[in-house]
Amino acid sequence: MTIIIKDETFAGKVLHELNLEFASETVTVKDIITERVLKEVENYNNQQPEYFKGLIQPSAAEKTLNGYKLKARKKIDGEKQVYTALDAFQKNGFFVLIDNLQSENLEQEVKLSENTSISFVQLTPLVGG
Repeated sequence: MTIIIKDETFAGKVLHELNLEFASETVTVKDIITERVLKEVENYNNQQPEYFKGLIQPSAAEKTLNGYKLKARKKIDGEKQVYTALDAFQKNGFFVLIDNLQSENLEQEVKLSENTSISFVQLTPLVGG
């Protein structure tokens, strides 16, 4: 099942969209965050563009208007990024809204359908691997 993940501002302005594939119709919030972060890291590592556009700012990267710019183009550690993202979620670094309802914890189960709306609202800059 393919779901569109959106990054939004508090006002609801969409900043970024990403398509994610899930094998199961029932996933946890942890699964959603993990898949999102790993997909962003995979996209960056495969193409190594000038800017990394993702939920978590890689360490040794500078935040710019176009995304995060790494001083030297190198592969990003996906596992480290996932760990930082899960930790940030638990510390309210960002919200995950599923069908406009705020997720409460990482183990919360979500039944996905083609109409499921998933949005990330980031509160603070996040730095990871």
